[in-house]
Amino acid sequence: MTRRLRAEGVKVPIVGVTANAQADEGERCLQVGMDGYLAKPVSLAGLKRELLRVGGLR
Repeated sequence: MTRRLRAEGVKVPIVGVTANAQADEGERCLQVGMDGYLAKPVSLAGLKRELLRVGGLR
């Protein structure tokens, strides 16, 4: 879906959530055009931090 959105020119921030905690899975998320990723289990603090980061907010 990320590839398709990016191909259509959609520039909203996209954060992937994966159950696979291997380092290469995060790299794969970035390679397809995601702005970030989180590995499960996701904490509320981690989600907030990542959303603020990709949204350019502080």
